Amino acid sequence: MSASARLSLPFLSPGQAQKEVSHNEALQIVDLLIAASVEEAPRDDPPANPAIGACYLVGSSATGAWVGKNQCIAGYTSGGWRFVPPIEGVSAFVKAIGVFAKYREGAWEVGTLRGDRLLLGGQQVVGTRLAAIAAPSGGTVVDAEGRTAIDLILAALRQHGLIES
Repeated sequence: MSASARLSLPFLSPGQAQKEVSHNEALQIVDLLIAASVEEAPRDDPPANPAIGACYLVGSSATGAWVGKNQCIAGYTSGGWRFVPPIEGVSAFVKAIGVFAKYREGAWEVGTLRGDRLLLGGQQVVGTRLAAIAAPSGGTVVDAEGRTAIDLILAALRQHGLIES
């Protein structure tokens, strides 16, 4: 095997000439992935004048210097573009919009958080969605203000996805 299984980092071979080339290439890849941050959401075309060290998420229909590198993480170096094919679950901070992108099921998912519950201050504030709550109806006493308030509360809970519609 001449490269690592997950990130394709080049291995050094016994007796290999110019080992620094393989070593430096591995460092370039590691530099793109550790604490990864990218300039913006996935794009198909490379920027005209990228800064050295700038990274981008390549979209699904790459053009120009990025042709054939769909979905890769592209980093601009003094030697030109370097590309790292993403592995399932890798994430990068998207600087332009202040959210994370995660590579999931063959595509970049930008700004989506997934989990089973949200804890703030050690207390669960959001969990998995509960069953629907029926809107008020019937009764012998009409209380329009109360029913309106309950309807607004239910609408807000549904809008935030906390209960089913």
